[in-house]
Amino acid sequence: MWLYNKQVIEKLEDFPQDAFGFIYITTHKPSGISYIGKKSLYHNVRRKLTKKELAEQTGRGRKPTTQVVQKESDWKTYYGSAKPILEILKDGKHDEFTREILQIVNNKKLLTYYECKYLFMLGVLEHPLEYFNDNVLGKFYSKDFL
Repeated sequence: MWLYNKQVIEKLEDFPQDAFGFIYITTHKPSGISYIGKKSLYHNVRRKLTKKELAEQTGRGRKPTTQVVQKESDWKTYYGSAKPILEILKDGKHDEFTREILQIVNNKKLLTYYECKYLFMLGVLEHPLEYFNDNVLGKFYSKDFL
């Protein structure tokens, strides 16, 4: 269950029509430590074409053998990619977390922009005891602020 402006979001239809992804904050209730990240609602998967589909292709040149298909991502069950979060989730302690959507975004580039904006605005690298995040874009690290 995700919260957005105090509303519960549980299915794709709850998002605006043009939504591509969202910026979220996951908080571990017992420790109060949070994680900020981004999540796409969809991802592309390459699917091999069947023999029938391959036989239907006509024309000159090399024929494609795969097709790109857009599928729904695992956003419903996603909590974050931070190692401490994954360790807690291994023990099945999903109820120890709250998940809140900070902003819904309509394209991939803005998804990265707004994630960085929130990470810098909230100073996640300067407050390592408050956030699980330890880097931004793989360029800026919390260890640089120690």
